[in-house]
Amino acid sequence: MGVATRVIPCLDVSGGRVVKGVNFENLREMGDPVELARAYYEQGADELTFLDVSATVDERSTMYDVVKRTAEAVFVPLTVGGGVRTVDDVARLQGVGADKVGVNSAGIARPELLGEIADRFGAQCLVLSLDIKRSDRTPSGFVVTTHGGRRETDLDALAWAREAVERGAGELLVNSIDADGTKSGFDLELISAVRDLASVPVIASGGAGDVSHFAPAVEAGADAVLAATVFHSGQMTISQVKEALRREGIVTR
Repeated sequence: MGVATRVIPCLDVSGGRVVKGVNFENLREMGDPVELARAYYEQGADELTFLDVSATVDERSTMYDVVKRTAEAVFVPLTVGGGVRTVDDVARLQGVGADKVGVNSAGIARPELLGEIADRFGAQCLVLSLDIKRSDRTPSGFVVTTHGGRRETDLDALAWAREAVERGAGELLVNSIDADGTKSGFDLELISAVRDLASVPVIASGGAGDVSHFAPAVEAGADAVLAATVFHSGQMTISQVKEALRREGIVTR
């Protein structure tokens, strides 16, 4: 039996509420994060990912409270991203119940941060969050973005992913900005390209719209599949996704 594919709901949190948009824009409220997390846990979620999409100083204390209350209510690994800039931020998040942290913009601004986190807490704690767009400006055809996909960097996405793994990232969360919220399916070419270079688990994100979309992402190389809107809206459940994966011969937990 192979390693089981993980199914992970993602909760984008702003002002203590879960929000979601299309291509990271036009955010709308989707509910209470702790209530949603508990529901997903009961449905069989393997992990939960929280992203603080505002990540201002004022929002930070709110997010710590959300993570703490969630950790007390569910018993699966919690990954928290958004505004993680120092090893002290990681320590504080672990102190309220986070198992892993997602790093994006701060790692781009100062790549040494990745090694600092991995050295202190272990690579298994560090998830590199990659918000990726297609671009003709980079050799691979993919560019890294920040600020929810609104700002393009000069970084080739595949080169950055490779460097981040070398610096200590224990997982790669690969989010397609082009597919995000469109419900048209995962970016299989992007997933495959990252899988080819990565020696660590790859989490596919962006584009899920039907239970049939998840198996192709796994076949393209994803170790875990992540979605938000389709779960928050009740369009599908975690258990329905797992059943669809099993029908395609993919092992789940």
